[in-house]
Amino acid sequence: MKKILLLTLTLFVSLSVTNSASAQLLKGAKAYLTPDQLPNMVNWLPEPPSEDSAAFDYDISRYNWGKEQRKDVKRAERAIRHASIDPVVVCSHFSEAFGLEISPENTPQIYRLLIDGMETANNISLKPKKHYSRQRPFSRFNEPTLVPKAEDVLRNNGSYPSGHTIIGFSGALLLAQINPEAADALLKEGYECGQSRIITGFHWQSDVDAARIAASVAVVAMQNSKAFCKQMRRAKREFEKKRK
Repeated sequence: MKKILLLTLTLFVSLSVTNSASAQLLKGAKAYLTPDQLPNMVNWLPEPPSEDSAAFDYDISRYNWGKEQRKDVKRAERAIRHASIDPVVVCSHFSEAFGLEISPENTPQIYRLLIDGMETANNISLKPKKHYSRQRPFSRFNEPTLVPKAEDVLRNNGSYPSGHTIIGFSGALLLAQINPEAADALLKEGYECGQSRIITGFHWQSDVDAARIAASVAVVAMQNSKAFCKQMRRAKREFEKKRK
């Protein structure tokens, strides 16, 4: 448990920028599309479950599932690592599955594509977060999370959909576009990024499920950006050179 608490403290600085929905999320990233250039989720995605619904009962059961998962020290540590929004840390989650170390030094073109793409994908969450202003589970139950120093920062940041999940799942999709052979492993990691948000106590399952849809839509939308397509070509060329 001491190890988990230490890891929590080291991640707080990278989490502290999430208190503003309009702020750049990933340091150094430049989005290919603005929120207004992306599909508006408020217009087509169902609203979060009402508290008198069976779907919300399921959300509560999954929140309790997440708390049980914290007893697994390795899974708890992984969930805390997934909470970081330091670009280098986020990219490192995928290195093993991708088959290459993803970093500014080792794969600068892939790294650029990834952080700019994830920043773009996160933009799709801004309108629904503001519109629904859904209360986060840890706040509703007044219970601690696995990243306590991030609680005040995120308490008033809308829960629906999960921004961290959008970042993680869009990252997996983008990397799978570069290296299709690694798609299964990459998507598994992207999926677990979302589950980590339940385990840490910051999101409901329905937040995470909606975020995976949002990430997929955002990645499709990026294909219409000339800047994105140009950088994707660079990233693919870099990957082919590194793989030889």
